[in-house]
Amino acid sequence: MMLRRAMLKGLAASAAGLVARPAVAQGVVKIGISLSLTGSFETVGRQCLAGAKLYAARNGDVVGGRKIELIIKDDQGVADIARRLVHEMIINDGANVIISGTTPTALAVTSLVSQAKIATVVTISGTSVVIDRSPYMVRTCFTLGQSSGVIGRWAAANGHQRVVTLASDWAPGVEAEAAFKDSFVKGGGTIVESLRVPLSNPDFSPFLQRARDLGPDTVFVSFPGQQAGAFTKQFVERGLDRSGVRIIGPGDLTDDDELPGQGDVMLGVITAHHYSAAHPSALNQAYVAAFRKANGFRPNFISVGGYDGMRLIYEALKKTNGDAGGDTLVAAMRGMAWESPRGPISIDPETRDIIQTEYIRKVEKVNGELYNIEFASVENVKDPIRTMGK
Repeated sequence: MMLRRAMLKGLAASAAGLVARPAVAQGVVKIGISLSLTGSFETVGRQCLAGAKLYAARNGDVVGGRKIELIIKDDQGVADIARRLVHEMIINDGANVIISGTTPTALAVTSLVSQAKIATVVTISGTSVVIDRSPYMVRTCFTLGQSSGVIGRWAAANGHQRVVTLASDWAPGVEAEAAFKDSFVKGGGTIVESLRVPLSNPDFSPFLQRARDLGPDTVFVSFPGQQAGAFTKQFVERGLDRSGVRIIGPGDLTDDDELPGQGDVMLGVITAHHYSAAHPSALNQAYVAAFRKANGFRPNFISVGGYDGMRLIYEALKKTNGDAGGDTLVAAMRGMAWESPRGPISIDPETRDIIQTEYIRKVEKVNGELYNIEFASVENVKDPIRTMGK
């Protein structure tokens, strides 16, 4: 009983610390960054952190009269680790703002940042529901529903009639599949069958065989980009390309970070997404050059989530004259709009979600390297998941 009382007392003190901590640290704004820098999500954490650090390096460490300090922690993409690290950053390090990453880790910290009333910028997760879990969360990356809904409408209008969907069996894949099916069917297309692929160590062969037996004209694919090369190789080995079946999907399928090593099997794959390293704006060309110089590798769509996440924090602090209180900072972030390396973006003042242009792209070879080359666009795309069925 004495041990139990001591534990309860400790938990109560910890919770009180979350509520009672001062919203603004004297003289310094501490940005706590919890990302997967090792483990299975290492590449996305690396890209996001590189983008965030690049923005900070290009824009100084004093904003709104306050010194900026970055506190960087490796959550390994594991929910329990992220929860512990963010708790420590709030209680022990005095973090005023949090940058959070993947879907599992972002969901894991929602109650913490809500209780502490800390503005939290989601820079990687593409799952729609994440920012609805806390009024202190704002997204600067994307939702898979945005790109999947756009490619569904495009496919229905451009000769794709019978589609088999292949999606990873986890929340982002399920949402991507749902958004695609909704827009594709509304456009007059037919879903022949929907197949779910295990997220870890998938063997695509039985799903590809099933797809071939069903005789679609197109396969819609949604799973992490690092699996795309293996999938497309098996797709070609089974002769689906020779039978006229086409591959389409959201843009993480042809991730700029993975694409150079995936080989010519990716040529001709059409996707919809919000960013390509080949986006032709002068702003993006300067971004790509600066990113490559700083990191030695090509930026991808995850990198701009981190870059724009840091920009959002900086610009909000300018508006508040350095006041980093959660309610004040989130209010300043709502409705903010700017030109990103990806193109024009804004934060929806109602949902706190990202609004952006989606581009239809085709994998082509440019100067010996594979790139996503944009050939059409849809402006001001919101997350469709919230409005599906309404």
